[in-house]
Amino acid sequence: MTGPRVRRAVIALGSNLGDRDGLLREAVRAVDATPGITVVAASAPVSSTAVTLDGLDPSKPTYLNAVLLADVTLDDDALLDALQAIEATHGRTRDVRWGDRTLDLDVVALDDERIDTERLQVPHPRAAERAFVLEPWLQLDPEARLAGAGRVADLASRLTERTRPVPGATSLLDPAPEPSPGAP
Repeated sequence: MTGPRVRRAVIALGSNLGDRDGLLREAVRAVDATPGITVVAASAPVSSTAVTLDGLDPSKPTYLNAVLLADVTLDDDALLDALQAIEATHGRTRDVRWGDRTLDLDVVALDDERIDTERLQVPHPRAAERAFVLEPWLQLDPEARLAGAGRVADLASRLTERTRPVPGATSLLDPAPEPSPGAP
């Protein structure tokens, strides 16, 4: 007798409203606490300019982004439902497409699978164009590949927009770093 099929998921996290670092750390804990999902690694957060339907928008609040790797036994819809429930619990609303958000959780990859349903596209259709996905992913797996697109390192090297490191940032699996003296 064999157990449920385990797939390695790459999940991108983002937040540009509220306590962004705290929200991302809470989200990683919530994902890991979900039956059928085991987080195995999480990047440190990086900072990025907001992307809207019209492109980069530096007038919007800056995002913190990260990537986590998880072993998943859930089916596609159950995984998406679980992630959307975590977003909702953390104040995510879906009023404006590509609008500001407290929390965004996107399935970037599931092993090397290709999924194209009304609810889910994997690999994520814009992952290869997003430094805020590729660069944190490389923190976790320098040899990562995006199905149908190639090596993540090669994809990232072709992008002109880059993320910015967050001083003192640690893996989202680590306790939150202490604020530096004099920090607000």
